[in-house]
Amino acid sequence: MCRNIRTLFNFDPPATDEEVRAASLQFVRKISGFAKPSKANEAACALATEEVAVVARRLLDSLVTNAPPRDREVEAAKARERFQRSGRGR
Repeated sequence: MCRNIRTLFNFDPPATDEEVRAASLQFVRKISGFAKPSKANEAACALATEEVAVVARRLLDSLVTNAPPRDREVEAAKARERFQRSGRGR
């Protein structure tokens, strides 16, 4: 139904508003069970997505860590390697 929601905290560069909104959309899709809501539910899902995005951005902006930020390209390469080892990337 939807892609996996990815970790957005502690990356360099930080998560963009578009990434936060995309994760929020996936969250709303997952909990509602709608990949594409009906016209009757479209407004409710759109509002929920925007509200989740606001809260998610607030969360990301308030989190703290002593760990150095992770590099997006390095993490993407690790994920591709895990996918290949899993046998699904053939």
